[in-house]
Amino acid sequence: MNDTHDESRRAFVLGLDGVPWGLLDGLMDDGALPNFERLRTEGASGPLRSTTPANTPVAWPSIATGTWPDKHGLYEFMKLDSSYKQVPYSSADVRQPPLWELVSPSIAANVPMTYPTSDPGEDGGIVSGMMTPELDDDAVSPDSLRDRFEARVPDYEVDITWADYAGREEQFLADLDEVMRTRHELMELLMENEAWRLFFFVYVAPDRLQHLIWDDDTLREHYEKLDEILGEVMAYCEERDANLYVVSDHGFAPIEKIISVNRILADAGLLTAKDADGTRGALSQVGLNKDRVMGTLKRLGVTDDKLVQTLPKPVVDFFGERIPGSHGLYDVNFERTDAFLHGLGSVYVNDTQRFERGTVPPSDVERTKGEVVRVLEAATDPETGDPLLTVSDGDDLFPNDPDAPDVVVEAKDGYHVKPKLGETSVEPAKGIAAYHRPEGIFLAWGDDVRAGTRVEDAAVVDVAPTVLHSLGREVPEIADGSVLSDVFAPESEPATTAVETARYAKRDGAAASETDTETVEDRLRGLGYME
Repeated sequence: MNDTHDESRRAFVLGLDGVPWGLLDGLMDDGALPNFERLRTEGASGPLRSTTPANTPVAWPSIATGTWPDKHGLYEFMKLDSSYKQVPYSSADVRQPPLWELVSPSIAANVPMTYPTSDPGEDGGIVSGMMTPELDDDAVSPDSLRDRFEARVPDYEVDITWADYAGREEQFLADLDEVMRTRHELMELLMENEAWRLFFFVYVAPDRLQHLIWDDDTLREHYEKLDEILGEVMAYCEERDANLYVVSDHGFAPIEKIISVNRILADAGLLTAKDADGTRGALSQVGLNKDRVMGTLKRLGVTDDKLVQTLPKPVVDFFGERIPGSHGLYDVNFERTDAFLHGLGSVYVNDTQRFERGTVPPSDVERTKGEVVRVLEAATDPETGDPLLTVSDGDDLFPNDPDAPDVVVEAKDGYHVKPKLGETSVEPAKGIAAYHRPEGIFLAWGDDVRAGTRVEDAAVVDVAPTVLHSLGREVPEIADGSVLSDVFAPESEPATTAVETARYAKRDGAAASETDTETVEDRLRGLGYME
């Protein structure tokens, strides 16, 4: 990790999960965000194209490594094995080194998919983000930082479960403000470390807010708070001659309806649900289903989050396997299924090579995949006749990984894909206001950045190469992204220095323990809320 250029050069990456370019650009035009507007005027800015599909566990590793999923290894929140078992992805599954492992010293905090943390090296520090089961020894490194962190921010929560606040929006906003307060305290604590060359910090609050509330006044108020945080970061960077990069992993837009891809596949004869017999069938006949059970528990003050954190995992799995309802893969009869949706966009052919109960021999995989694509491309809203999905061939998106999803689906505007096996292909969205869209944000600002630059055709995989080059580091040979050379001022060192590449070793991440998999996310899959 020997830098070839000036080791005094610095970069601060401020991540804002889920911020869409269109919304941010409009608020800047309205004069609501003076610090963002200063970045747009004095620096470079524009939309940032996300991954396909545009989801957090896929996009943040692409930002951090400069590679698409077939190289970094993450496709969803949960990975699927040959027995159809689903286990949360962790940092151990990220195959390529992220920025903070290529630049030393580095600070990285609240970045999704960073648990368990890697060794930050001398003078570095890491606090893991989303998908952290608890703030244990693997969540904060080094030990000296953990001690200071626990003393300074004793009430820190890793995340906020927005879905539990449907109908309690005022309480949600208050609790979200508290989450932002503790994030801000953590950021200020880490800012006391003056040794860093790379500082990478993420706020996930905008994503959580927009999922539950899509209201102009509420959004404006929240973005004004983000603007205040940005102003502090700008002052901090200016004092330390650091270039600042502000990025989001994806955009956002309101939705009205939910798409059940597995129901579409079932209606086409490509997927078969379990027979309505035994315990599930009997309970269904008397009107007992998951929605009614969870509705009763919520009226008693027992939320989904509380339930899955309290009950042992076998009990939750027992519930998921026997209570009828839209539990996603619990409802699938794999012995009679040729294709199925896993997660939020990954469709797999149920082939005999990858899956224990596969039905499709290798010779029929391409034919089956073609049928899946035809069926999904033809799917329309029964009420309007509008097409529902954008469908991509997995081989085109992910040519470097034979185990990647066979087909990837993305919902059209106004819709959201869910993994459940619903009773109908389309139903009204309840308890969710908006969901991810491909267009996030990219802004750059600092002495090396050319003022007033409009960034065109930038993608999440371009962030890491651009940051590394600005620091005088070699760009990984394996990177899919490129240095955004147009953002740099003509006389700056990044603009006058040739881009160099290097071959870095693949990561050998620390394996997450079996206990780690029995987290909220792992138990949520038992209820069908995260597939």
